[in-house]
Amino acid sequence: MGHPPFAVTVDLVVLTLTGDELCALVVRRGIEPYRGEWALPGGFVREGEDLSDAARRELAEETGLAPGTVHIEQLAGYGAPDRDPRMRVVTVAHLALAPDLPVPRAGTDAAEARWAPVRSLGAEHLAFDHDRILADGLERARAKLEYTPLATAFCPPEFTVAELRRVYELVWATRLDPRNFHRKVTGADGLLEPTGRTTTRDGGRPARLYRRGKAELLHPPMLRTAA
Repeated sequence: MGHPPFAVTVDLVVLTLTGDELCALVVRRGIEPYRGEWALPGGFVREGEDLSDAARRELAEETGLAPGTVHIEQLAGYGAPDRDPRMRVVTVAHLALAPDLPVPRAGTDAAEARWAPVRSLGAEHLAFDHDRILADGLERARAKLEYTPLATAFCPPEFTVAELRRVYELVWATRLDPRNFHRKVTGADGLLEPTGRTTTRDGGRPARLYRRGKAELLHPPMLRTAA
């Protein structure tokens, strides 16, 4: 008796900040199953292809960004027997974060691609089990902002404290006290490295520019209750 068809895919939770919105990349499926419905981008892993390489390839196909220019990490595996009506499909989801990503382009099996505000996606149903994958990706991003420098992945190479605070506020969907935030991030060991330059792009007085420091963990951690 032969084994039933089995496949492995990668799905991507791609987050960026557009204007004053935390947005996720979604694609309208151009093929069955779920043709015409919105879903997370992704695709089948090719023979001999590593999972991380497949995720980076799919990301490049959907956004046009070269591998290595975006923070990407493995999120979780999803393998419910009925998650894909075609066959048994196990997906390994990845989380990708970047500042001001370009207008997305639809991949080979997608009819359309767009940046959708995360706050509006709660009212939409995504194909497959992508609602759950998106929720898990958002929670991973929100949680890691507390104890890692992940927020800087949403920033340009040089940024102000106000720009970094905006990242935390949009991802956490909360307001933070500017003075407390400034004290916390400038006091966190290894989070920020001064560039010695200033900018007026925030408006008002010149603001110092920073780049990401060398720390892998934040001491003390940032807390979502620090509003």
